[in-house]
Amino acid sequence: MLKPYQSLLFVPGSRPERFEKALASGADIVCIDLEDAVGPADKEDARTAALAAMGDPRLGIRINSLRTRQGLADLVAIAEAPTLPSFLMIPMVEAVAEIGIAHAVLPDVALLPLIETVKGLRVADAIAAAPGIGGVMLGGADFAGELGVAMSWDALYAARAQIVMACASAKVPSIDVPHLDLDNLESLAADVARVKAMGFIAKSIVHPKHVAVVHDAMRPTADEIAEAHEAEAAYAAAGESAVRFQGKMLEAPVMMRYRRILALSDAGTVTRP
Repeated sequence: MLKPYQSLLFVPGSRPERFEKALASGADIVCIDLEDAVGPADKEDARTAALAAMGDPRLGIRINSLRTRQGLADLVAIAEAPTLPSFLMIPMVEAVAEIGIAHAVLPDVALLPLIETVKGLRVADAIAAAPGIGGVMLGGADFAGELGVAMSWDALYAARAQIVMACASAKVPSIDVPHLDLDNLESLAADVARVKAMGFIAKSIVHPKHVAVVHDAMRPTADEIAEAHEAEAAYAAAGESAVRFQGKMLEAPVMMRYRRILALSDAGTVTRP
């Protein structure tokens, strides 16, 4: 079971010298990528390096698609490795059967399917509700490519909304696409604020300098935590019935947000004053 997370940092499997740096970045979880970041000639070496690095509970692996020979080889190699990853990211998922295969082979590993196609998005609810799921990520670049559009906010809005709703229904984390404008931290902060407001739980990252920005936007502040504790106390004092709190109505649906903030606080995922 993965601990609560708000950031997922990718590191290329072909660059093992970067693995420790990625873990030292402060990201909640780190995903060694064997798929998009690795060329065909380097796949086997990257797989070997990734498996050798396993052991830290924050580390996981993105394999190649299970509809490819490389993806199946990845799955078998991981199953036979002495140390398993904490999570397995499965790209280009378009059917619940793909999750079933991975879960049958690795029943104790959290699965993070990537929904990157229209076909996959149409079965997002079933994918999110499948056994073993530790989160669902939107693959924005491939999705936009299939649509033939730029990876813009407007183009991805409908897909983002469906991912958030599927994950909320299944009660699993939703993970947003990475921000690919590497040097524009202001636009990153604005992007994270918008997806948080939509309901996303985490943001994927492709550069370590994005970690602090994502955490600052995603994680609850000390003031938010204090307000959540006050709301919990007020709601309990009212016998968990509707009650006036800070000039607004406090009732069960509103408490869901406050309790999520407290859960993140209990997990230690708080960085802002």
